Amino acid sequence: MTHHLPAGRAAADGPYAVDVTPESAGWGYSSLRVVNLPPGGRHTFDSDGSEWIVLPLSGGCTVGVADDFGEDTFELTGRDSVFDGVTDFAYVPRDARTTLTSTGGGRFALTGARCTRRLPARYGPASSVPVELRGTGNCSRQVNNFGAAGVFECDRLIAVEVLTPGGNWSSFPPHKHDEHRPGEESVLEEIYYFEFADHDGTPGLGYQRVSPSGQGRGTDVLAEVRDSDVVLIPDGWHGPSMAVPGHHMYYLNVMAGPEPERAWLICDHPDHAWIRDTWPEQPVDPRLPLYTAPERSA
Repeated sequence: MTHHLPAGRAAADGPYAVDVTPESAGWGYSSLRVVNLPPGGRHTFDSDGSEWIVLPLSGGCTVGVADDFGEDTFELTGRDSVFDGVTDFAYVPRDARTTLTSTGGGRFALTGARCTRRLPARYGPASSVPVELRGTGNCSRQVNNFGAAGVFECDRLIAVEVLTPGGNWSSFPPHKHDEHRPGEESVLEEIYYFEFADHDGTPGLGYQRVSPSGQGRGTDVLAEVRDSDVVLIPDGWHGPSMAVPGHHMYYLNVMAGPEPERAWLICDHPDHAWIRDTWPEQPVDPRLPLYTAPERSA
Protein backbone atom coordinates (compact mmCIF):
# COMPACT_ATOMS: atom_id res chain seq x y z
CA MET A 1 0.00 0.00 0.00
CA THR A 2 1.16 3.57 -0.75
CA HIS A 3 1.26 5.59 2.47
CA HIS A 4 2.39 8.87 0.88
CA LEU A 5 -0.38 10.37 -1.24
CA PRO A 6 0.84 13.45 -3.17
CA ALA A 7 -1.68 16.21 -3.87
CA GLY A 8 -4.49 14.82 -5.97
CA ARG A 9 -3.70 11.18 -5.22
CA ALA A 10 -5.90 11.21 -2.10
CA ALA A 11 -8.98 12.25 -4.07
CA ALA A 12 -11.61 9.85 -5.33
CA ASP A 13 -14.23 10.58 -7.96
CA GLY A 14 -16.42 13.17 -6.30
CA PRO A 15 -16.38 16.61 -4.71
CA TYR A 16 -13.32 16.23 -2.44
CA ALA A 17 -9.73 17.36 -3.04
CA VAL A 18 -8.77 14.86 -0.31
CA ASP A 19 -10.93 11.83 0.49
CA VAL A 20 -9.38 9.34 2.90
CA THR A 21 -11.84 6.77 4.24
CA PRO A 22 -11.31 3.66 6.35
CA GLU A 23 -11.90 1.65 3.18
CA SER A 24 -9.35 3.54 1.07
CA ALA A 25 -6.79 3.53 3.89
CA GLY A 26 -7.34 -0.14 4.69
CA TRP A 27 -8.05 0.44 8.37
CA GLY A 28 -11.02 0.75 10.69
CA TYR A 29 -11.71 4.27 11.95
CA SER A 30 -9.97 7.47 10.74
CA SER A 31 -11.18 9.67 7.86
CA LEU A 32 -10.26 13.00 6.29
CA ARG A 33 -11.94 14.97 3.55
CA VAL A 34 -11.05 18.40 2.17
CA VAL A 35 -13.62 20.28 0.13
CA ASN A 36 -13.02 23.48 -1.86
CA LEU A 37 -16.04 25.75 -2.22
CA PRO A 38 -16.27 28.67 -4.66
CA PRO A 39 -17.96 31.91 -3.55
CA GLY A 40 -21.58 31.02 -2.95
CA GLY A 41 -20.69 27.32 -2.99
CA ARG A 42 -22.58 24.59 -1.21
CA HIS A 43 -21.79 21.01 -0.19
CA THR A 44 -23.97 18.40 1.56
CA PHE A 45 -22.80 15.13 3.10
CA ASP A 46 -24.20 12.39 5.31
CA SER A 47 -22.17 11.51 8.39
CA ASP A 48 -23.47 7.90 8.42
CA GLY A 49 -21.65 5.97 11.18
CA SER A 50 -18.92 8.55 11.78
CA GLU A 51 -18.55 11.73 13.80
CA TRP A 52 -16.98 14.76 12.09
CA ILE A 53 -15.42 18.12 12.86
CA VAL A 54 -15.79 20.80 10.18
CA LEU A 55 -12.57 22.84 10.31
CA PRO A 56 -12.01 25.87 8.05
CA LEU A 57 -8.55 25.87 6.47
CA SER A 58 -9.27 29.11 4.63
CA GLY A 59 -12.46 31.12 4.52
CA GLY A 60 -15.62 30.83 6.58
CA CYS A 61 -18.89 28.98 6.18
CA THR A 62 -22.30 28.20 7.58
CA VAL A 63 -22.77 24.63 8.83
CA GLY A 64 -26.31 23.26 8.94
CA VAL A 65 -26.85 19.93 10.71
CA ALA A 66 -30.12 17.97 10.57
CA ASP A 67 -31.03 14.60 12.05
CA ASP A 68 -33.87 12.88 13.89
CA PHE A 69 -33.21 15.05 16.94
CA GLY A 70 -33.66 18.39 15.19
CA GLU A 71 -31.66 21.01 13.31
CA ASP A 72 -28.68 23.20 14.26
CA THR A 73 -26.91 25.99 12.41
CA PHE A 74 -23.39 27.23 13.17
CA GLU A 75 -21.68 30.26 11.66
CA LEU A 76 -17.93 29.67 11.32
CA THR A 77 -15.84 32.81 10.98
CA GLY A 78 -12.87 30.78 9.80
CA ARG A 79 -9.55 32.39 8.85
CA ASP A 80 -7.55 33.58 5.87
CA SER A 81 -5.16 30.61 6.02
CA VAL A 82 -3.79 28.04 8.46
CA PHE A 83 -0.83 30.37 9.06
CA ASP A 84 -3.00 33.35 10.06
CA GLY A 85 -4.93 32.28 13.13
CA VAL A 86 -6.85 29.79 15.22
CA THR A 87 -10.25 28.97 13.75
CA ASP A 88 -13.62 28.11 15.16
CA PHE A 89 -15.18 24.79 14.13
CA ALA A 90 -18.33 22.66 14.29
CA TYR A 91 -18.89 19.11 15.54
CA VAL A 92 -21.26 16.92 13.51
CA PRO A 93 -22.67 13.73 15.10
CA ARG A 94 -23.13 10.41 13.37
CA ASP A 95 -26.35 9.73 11.44
CA ALA A 96 -26.87 13.34 10.40
CA ARG A 97 -27.04 15.32 7.17
CA THR A 98 -24.76 18.35 7.03
CA THR A 99 -24.70 21.24 4.55
CA LEU A 100 -21.82 23.70 4.20
CA THR A 101 -22.43 27.01 2.46
CA SER A 102 -19.81 29.70 1.97
CA THR A 103 -20.52 33.23 0.80
CA GLY A 104 -16.88 34.05 0.14
CA GLY A 105 -15.68 30.54 -0.69
CA GLY A 106 -12.88 28.63 0.99
CA ARG A 107 -11.26 25.30 1.80
CA PHE A 108 -12.68 23.15 4.57
CA ALA A 109 -11.39 20.00 6.26
CA LEU A 110 -13.77 17.32 7.49
CA THR A 111 -11.98 15.25 10.12
CA GLY A 112 -13.84 12.04 10.91
CA ALA A 113 -13.90 8.83 12.89
CA ARG A 114 -16.23 5.86 12.95
CA CYS A 115 -17.94 5.88 16.31
CA THR A 116 -20.60 4.28 18.47
CA ARG A 117 -22.07 7.10 20.56
CA ARG A 118 -24.12 9.93 19.14
CA LEU A 119 -23.08 13.21 20.76
CA PRO A 120 -24.89 16.51 20.16
CA ALA A 121 -23.91 18.87 17.36
CA ARG A 122 -21.84 21.71 18.83
CA TYR A 123 -19.95 24.89 18.01
CA GLY A 124 -16.29 25.20 19.01
CA PRO A 125 -15.16 28.83 19.43
CA ALA A 126 -11.62 29.77 18.46
CA SER A 127 -11.16 31.34 21.89
CA SER A 128 -11.51 27.92 23.55
CA VAL A 129 -8.71 26.24 21.54
CA PRO A 130 -5.60 25.64 23.70
CA VAL A 131 -2.45 26.74 21.86
CA GLU A 132 0.50 24.69 23.11
CA LEU A 133 4.20 25.32 22.51
CA ARG A 134 5.92 21.94 22.42
CA GLY A 135 9.67 21.34 22.44
CA THR A 136 12.48 23.93 22.41
CA GLY A 137 15.31 24.99 20.11
CA ASN A 138 14.99 23.56 16.61
CA CYS A 139 12.42 21.08 17.93
CA SER A 140 10.01 23.93 18.77
CA ARG A 141 6.52 23.73 17.29
CA GLN A 142 3.02 25.03 17.97
CA VAL A 143 0.05 22.72 18.52
CA ASN A 144 -3.55 23.94 18.22
CA ASN A 145 -5.41 21.38 20.33
CA PHE A 146 -8.91 22.03 18.98
CA GLY A 147 -9.99 18.37 19.00
CA ALA A 148 -7.57 16.86 21.51
CA ALA A 149 -8.65 14.29 24.08
CA GLY A 150 -9.54 16.11 27.29
CA VAL A 151 -10.18 19.37 25.41
CA PHE A 152 -13.25 18.77 23.23
CA GLU A 153 -15.57 15.80 23.71
CA CYS A 154 -15.85 13.26 20.91
CA ASP A 155 -16.53 9.55 20.94
CA ARG A 156 -13.34 8.42 19.15
CA LEU A 157 -12.02 11.33 17.06
CA ILE A 158 -8.80 13.12 18.06
CA ALA A 159 -7.59 15.99 15.85
CA VAL A 160 -4.97 18.72 16.28
CA GLU A 161 -3.02 21.19 14.13
CA VAL A 162 0.78 21.49 14.25
CA LEU A 163 2.76 24.49 12.97
CA THR A 164 6.50 24.05 12.53
CA PRO A 165 8.67 27.11 11.78
CA GLY A 166 10.95 26.86 8.76
CA GLY A 167 14.09 24.87 9.53
CA ASN A 168 12.62 23.11 12.57
CA TRP A 169 11.81 19.47 13.26
CA SER A 170 8.52 18.36 14.77
CA SER A 171 7.09 14.94 15.60
CA PHE A 172 10.43 14.43 17.29
CA PRO A 173 11.55 12.34 19.05
CA PRO A 174 9.91 9.71 16.83
CA HIS A 175 6.99 8.11 18.60
CA LYS A 176 4.37 5.46 18.02
CA HIS A 177 0.88 4.44 19.11
CA ASP A 178 0.33 1.00 17.63
CA GLU A 179 0.12 -1.26 20.69
CA HIS A 180 -2.54 -1.62 23.37
CA ARG A 181 -0.68 -1.07 26.66
CA PRO A 182 -3.12 0.31 29.25
CA GLY A 183 -1.96 3.60 30.71
CA GLU A 184 1.14 3.70 28.46
CA GLU A 185 0.23 3.43 24.79
CA SER A 186 -2.97 3.43 22.75
CA VAL A 187 -3.73 2.13 19.27
CA LEU A 188 -4.49 5.02 16.92
CA GLU A 189 -4.57 5.24 13.12
CA GLU A 190 -3.24 8.63 12.02
CA ILE A 191 -3.53 10.90 8.99
CA TYR A 192 -1.15 13.79 8.28
CA TYR A 193 -2.39 16.53 5.89
CA PHE A 194 0.22 19.16 4.93
CA GLU A 195 0.26 22.80 3.87
CA PHE A 196 3.26 25.14 3.53
CA ALA A 197 3.88 28.88 3.61
CA ASP A 198 5.40 30.12 0.38
CA HIS A 199 8.18 32.72 0.09
CA ASP A 200 7.73 35.41 -2.56
CA GLY A 201 5.58 32.99 -4.52
CA THR A 202 7.96 30.03 -4.20
CA PRO A 203 6.11 27.01 -2.77
CA GLY A 204 7.36 25.37 0.41
CA LEU A 205 8.08 21.74 1.14
CA GLY A 206 9.16 19.39 3.90
CA TYR A 207 10.01 15.79 4.71
CA GLN A 208 8.18 13.10 6.65
CA ARG A 209 9.65 9.90 8.05
CA VAL A 210 7.82 6.79 9.28
CA SER A 211 9.86 3.70 10.21
CA PRO A 212 8.80 0.18 11.16
CA SER A 213 8.19 -0.48 14.85
CA GLY A 214 7.92 -4.25 14.67
CA GLN A 215 4.13 -4.01 15.05
CA GLY A 216 1.40 -4.03 12.42
CA ARG A 217 2.29 -3.64 8.75
CA GLY A 218 5.89 -2.48 8.98
CA THR A 219 5.07 0.93 7.54
CA ASP A 220 8.20 2.56 6.05
CA VAL A 221 8.01 6.06 4.54
CA LEU A 222 10.55 8.73 3.61
CA ALA A 223 8.56 11.34 1.69
CA GLU A 224 9.08 14.81 0.31
CA VAL A 225 5.77 16.47 1.13
CA ARG A 226 4.17 19.56 -0.38
CA ASP A 227 0.86 21.43 -0.25
CA SER A 228 -2.15 19.12 0.14
CA ASP A 229 -0.05 15.94 0.43
CA VAL A 230 -1.27 13.23 2.80
CA VAL A 231 0.67 10.61 4.74
CA LEU A 232 -1.16 7.61 6.24
CA ILE A 233 0.26 6.07 9.42
CA PRO A 234 -1.41 2.81 10.45
CA ASP A 235 1.58 1.88 12.62
CA GLY A 236 5.27 2.62 13.12
CA TRP A 237 7.58 5.24 14.55
CA HIS A 238 6.59 8.56 13.01
CA GLY A 239 8.88 11.55 12.93
CA PRO A 240 10.62 13.69 12.26
CA SER A 241 8.46 16.05 10.24
CA MET A 242 11.00 18.52 8.82
CA ALA A 243 10.24 22.00 7.48
CA VAL A 244 12.82 23.34 5.03
CA PRO A 245 14.34 26.73 5.99
CA GLY A 246 12.29 29.73 4.92
CA HIS A 247 8.95 27.93 4.79
CA HIS A 248 6.69 27.29 7.77
CA MET A 249 4.98 23.89 7.71
CA TYR A 250 1.43 23.06 8.80
CA TYR A 251 -0.05 19.65 9.27
CA LEU A 252 -3.45 18.49 10.43
CA ASN A 253 -3.39 15.27 12.45
CA VAL A 254 -6.50 13.05 12.49
CA MET A 255 -6.50 10.02 14.81
CA ALA A 256 -8.92 7.32 15.91
CA GLY A 257 -8.77 3.69 16.90
CA PRO A 258 -10.39 0.77 18.69
CA GLU A 259 -9.40 1.71 22.25
CA PRO A 260 -12.32 1.94 24.72
CA GLU A 261 -10.72 5.08 26.20
CA ARG A 262 -10.22 8.10 23.94
CA ALA A 263 -6.62 8.99 24.78
CA TRP A 264 -3.40 9.98 23.01
CA LEU A 265 -0.85 7.73 24.68
CA ILE A 266 2.49 7.46 22.89
CA CYS A 267 5.82 5.68 23.21
CA ASP A 268 9.04 7.50 22.23
CA HIS A 269 11.65 5.73 20.14
CA PRO A 270 14.24 4.41 22.64
CA ASP A 271 17.16 5.62 20.50
CA HIS A 272 15.94 9.22 20.50
CA ALA A 273 13.86 9.71 23.66
CA TRP A 274 16.84 11.39 25.36
CA ILE A 275 16.30 14.51 23.24
CA ARG A 276 13.43 15.54 25.52
CA ASP A 277 15.92 15.88 28.38
CA THR A 278 17.73 18.63 26.45
CA TRP A 279 14.67 20.82 26.03
CA PRO A 280 14.87 22.60 29.41
CA GLU A 281 18.37 23.78 28.46
CA GLN A 282 17.19 25.68 25.37
CA PRO A 283 14.69 28.49 24.76
CA VAL A 284 11.56 28.04 22.70
CA ASP A 285 11.99 29.30 19.14
CA PRO A 286 11.26 33.06 19.38
CA ARG A 287 9.13 32.86 16.21
CA LEU A 288 6.52 31.00 18.24
CA PRO A 289 3.69 31.24 18.71
CA LEU A 290 2.88 32.20 15.13
CA TYR A 291 -0.43 33.35 16.63
CA THR A 292 -2.54 32.80 19.72
CA ALA A 293 -6.23 32.05 20.22
CA PRO A 294 -8.44 35.14 20.44
CA GLU A 295 -9.58 36.21 23.87
CA ARG A 296 -12.97 35.06 25.04
CA SER A 297 -15.68 37.65 24.62
CA ALA A 298 -17.22 38.98 27.82
